[in-house]
Amino acid sequence: MSTIRIFSDSTSDLPAELIQRYGIGIVPLYVVFEDQTYRDGVDLTPSQLFEKVSKQGKLPKSAAPSPADFSQAFAPFIEKGERILYISLSSELSSTYQNARIAGEDFEPGAVTVFDSLNLSTAIGVQVLQAARDAENGMDVSSIMQKLEKMRPEVETEFAIDTLEYLHKGGRCSGMQNLIGSLLSIRPIIKVIDGKMTPAYKVRGKREKAIDKMIQNLLANKDRIDGPIVVVNAAAEEDAQQMRETILRETNATEVLMASAGCVISTHCGPGTIGLMYAKKSLV
Repeated sequence: MSTIRIFSDSTSDLPAELIQRYGIGIVPLYVVFEDQTYRDGVDLTPSQLFEKVSKQGKLPKSAAPSPADFSQAFAPFIEKGERILYISLSSELSSTYQNARIAGEDFEPGAVTVFDSLNLSTAIGVQVLQAARDAENGMDVSSIMQKLEKMRPEVETEFAIDTLEYLHKGGRCSGMQNLIGSLLSIRPIIKVIDGKMTPAYKVRGKREKAIDKMIQNLLANKDRIDGPIVVVNAAAEEDAQQMRETILRETNATEVLMASAGCVISTHCGPGTIGLMYAKKSLV
């Protein structure tokens, strides 16, 4: 049995069965509607989130777990003699990484190791899953960290959104002003580059063209894909299922997972978002 406990936060968006299978610890971020605060995935579901936004006409804010939240989550496992490896939401998007590092100072040196995924949603999840499988296979923290360092720049993250309202108002995506004037004629595809969300493509026309563009980008890398491919969606399950079926048909992938975006990711991307996330084999 591994003495390493892999942790992440609620933005990793891994399916519940995988979290349970590998005993992954999840620290929830917060979603704040004026005077009401909810724990992502605990007190609030994405469907409830979208309903509240529709009724109130306002977007909520999100907040990172505090150092105390992390300490409280880590302590029971450290007391049992386990070491913690926490894989965070990008430090460019949130203070979760820094707060987890602060929490680590509450324990003996080496008890808590914090790794910056420089990514979001299931692009964190593929790194978490790799770490959990490596820990189960007996690798130590140092070796897992070395693999993660090599893996991190090879993680591909693309997602298409139906509305720019959520990203624009949330201030989470640079360069959005260049897209606002063309809302009716373009479908932006967002990539994560150096830990930040950046508009990568402007696909003109129907939503299906944006989805097809992401699939074609993945197929261009199909011989280098290493590990699971994850199709993630926010209130777009039918499109996500069709995308998964296409990927299974067009590639030799043996693990194509479906995932739902949690409340924090949905807060910034909005309903109708669909994304593809996977890691490529390193060339070095």
